[in-house]
Amino acid sequence: MKSDIILRVVAKILIPFALMFALYVQFHGDYGPGGGFQAGVVIAAAVVFYAVIFGLAAARRAVPEPVVESMVALGVLVYAGVGIAGLLLGGNFLDYFVLDPDPVHGQHRGIFWVEAGVGITVSGVMLKIFYIFAGRGRDFEEDS
Repeated sequence: MKSDIILRVVAKILIPFALMFALYVQFHGDYGPGGGFQAGVVIAAAVVFYAVIFGLAAARRAVPEPVVESMVALGVLVYAGVGIAGLLLGGNFLDYFVLDPDPVHGQHRGIFWVEAGVGITVSGVMLKIFYIFAGRGRDFEEDS
């Protein structure tokens, strides 16, 4: 597919919109349907689409595996950090109300960071799974 100019142009147009939609889903998750899981999957799908059109090696250059593996750990640390912050501030694990003097703002702040951690982890895990399966039987630098 790397030689098909129409697919390459369409991909270059659609991928930024997919990533922008993922950000919308991420930040709108506090108020309506959506959130970290859905946004993480949309981000991973955009990278998978990039890999299908431009090749696996190009996707690995755009989002290297060490970055993907770091995303998995970072998202879990953000999620757990919100819970530990709740404990340190005198509440229960993932008790958002203690994160701000105003309980409503604390709730919003806690949900935001938990959803961010989930989104980072989900996109990292989905990309890692894709890289493992797509790269099976191939040399690391080989284009698909």
